[in-house]
Amino acid sequence: MSSDTLDQVFNKIDDLSEVFKKRLSNAIAIQSVSSDQTTKGREKVYQMTDFLELQLQNLGAKVQRYSLGDEPDTKPVLKLPDVIIAKYPPTPAANKKTILIYGHYDVQPEGPGWDQSAWELTEKNGKLYGRGSTDDKGPVLAWLNALEAYKEAGVDIPVNLMFCFEGMEETGSIGFSDFAQKNKALFENIDAVCISDNYWLTTRKPCLTYGLRGINYFTITIAQKPLQGLQPPVPLHSGIYGGTVHEPMTELIIMLSKLADVDGNILIPGINEMVDTVTKEEEERYKKIDFKMDEFKQTIRSEAAIYTEARDTLMHRMRYPSLTIHGINGADPSENQTTAIYPKVTGKFSIRTVPSMDIKKVGDLVVQYLEQEFEKLGTKNTCEVKAFGESAPWWLGNTNDANFTAGTAATRRVYNTEPDLTREGGSIGVTLDLKNALKPNTSIMLLPVGQSDDGAHGPNEKLSRKNYIDGSKLLGAYWYYIAHPQA
Repeated sequence: MSSDTLDQVFNKIDDLSEVFKKRLSNAIAIQSVSSDQTTKGREKVYQMTDFLELQLQNLGAKVQRYSLGDEPDTKPVLKLPDVIIAKYPPTPAANKKTILIYGHYDVQPEGPGWDQSAWELTEKNGKLYGRGSTDDKGPVLAWLNALEAYKEAGVDIPVNLMFCFEGMEETGSIGFSDFAQKNKALFENIDAVCISDNYWLTTRKPCLTYGLRGINYFTITIAQKPLQGLQPPVPLHSGIYGGTVHEPMTELIIMLSKLADVDGNILIPGINEMVDTVTKEEEERYKKIDFKMDEFKQTIRSEAAIYTEARDTLMHRMRYPSLTIHGINGADPSENQTTAIYPKVTGKFSIRTVPSMDIKKVGDLVVQYLEQEFEKLGTKNTCEVKAFGESAPWWLGNTNDANFTAGTAATRRVYNTEPDLTREGGSIGVTLDLKNALKPNTSIMLLPVGQSDDGAHGPNEKLSRKNYIDGSKLLGAYWYYIAHPQA
């Protein structure tokens, strides 16, 4: 197969662009919100499972659905959406590499602030608006578009494909880790993995992503200690009791202030010492990334940027840890004046971890540090620090392997430019779930379709029509170049 043959695939994608837009429109109309814990809401996610199954079957793939059982702690009891495993061709060719493609078909709730319907694909100024357009229905369907174009163009697909689509990613991928561990045999012949569930760093230039920060989430609870044999403490009037009791909110604020300074530097001893030293090769890579501070400020819509240089901002977004305080529970959240002293308050915060931080050691250091600092306060209240939920480890790939070489070649072919090599500041736990189920050293690459301004999770989420169509070409070209590394 020559690159001229790949042009036939590209031309067919252009010819089928309206068909592909309709496919996306049909998908967006299905309100597959996995966090909607009602029977009616979950049925819509099941509907999306059925939709994808039919799409794949119509394209000649062999589809199997894997039940994840019931979602824990739901009333009424809700069945988790099935994981879809689809193989094309149905019987893999022995002489071809096998590529695993992951995506998710659930979406975030609509939320406020939309200028048009969230559940009806709307095209304006070359942009396709709708919930899930860029996260992750558009990229998932771009894979299917590429498959259809190969078939319609009469071009042999140069790799074996295994699609793995789940329906709970937006709610923590409940059940997926267990599925991956129990079904390792499914993944034993995988040569490389590609995920399209992230975005370009800017609106101008495509990228390949080779790393993710992990996350450890914590809560810290300060509470008044009840007298033995009495009911739990109650809110007190500050006019009567202010100045006479140890106040949990005051102490919580003091404790939270000990976590990070105004410039975001983590103050917990031992945390920063675990971070890998920056290499010269890595420094050069950040210098090449197309990223401007003016655009960064436009994105955050404020003057809150800590750093003036793009390189420093990128490094603190991608390769250094960060600590963020997310909120306080147990006190009055309203804008109204209040005079209560609340007997128990909980703060929540997270640490984004990076290579080569030991996530268990991170948790131990946080608990030890806060317990020691609380002891210094000399208060009669209690302090409890807990890890909240499951932590997601960091991940780092190898940009010199065949997977990234293919991604680079595909980007160069479709966009006529070298891709930026980036690490994501966020966490995608599924990446590690798959890594743990695969053979050691199996390459994983993130190959985004959408742009930095797509607004995933927010109002007016969009995917540009050009990115949707060119993204379909990109993914199809990736198959070609991973099969023909010398092309």
